[in-house]
Amino acid sequence: CCRTGFPLRSKPSANAGVKRPLRNQQMNDDDYITSRVDDQIGWYDKKSQSAQCWFKWFRGTEIIAAASIPLIAGFATDPFPVTLVLGLLGASIAVISALISLNQLQENWTEYRTTCESLKHEKFLYMTKAEPYHEDEPFRLFVQRVESLISKENSAWSQYTQTNLENTKPNNEKG
Repeated sequence: CCRTGFPLRSKPSANAGVKRPLRNQQMNDDDYITSRVDDQIGWYDKKSQSAQCWFKWFRGTEIIAAASIPLIAGFATDPFPVTLVLGLLGASIAVISALISLNQLQENWTEYRTTCESLKHEKFLYMTKAEPYHEDEPFRLFVQRVESLISKENSAWSQYTQTNLENTKPNNEKG
């Protein structure tokens, strides 16, 4: 669990991993699925798993620290530095809570999982020629729908980043 590093919310460019066809050459559906759809499914899957793992690890640690406070306060003896330990546990709870909130681990986990599963859904609908891909030329619609899903997530990331930048400016720089 959590082998992929701390999941700071960073998103590759919308064209990351896309092998561009030579000029005047169109990308066929197999190339698009391999170089774009599968690449994005893999990215969202990995990031979702990482955010889930970190969220659960931090939340579990926070719960254990919070549950320890009344036990230590109620059963500790005098030579034991109760106030120091209780202070450290309380501070660790505050830090963990701040990290979870700051990095939006739960939100990233669910957003990335939703995007990953939506991309898989579109891919399987396309590959089985199910509606809305049962027409004669479904590739263009498939690309539009896939890019719309990716663009929607990229827009949410961009908006989140811009909001955070505005919130971190000192008061005299705002406006």
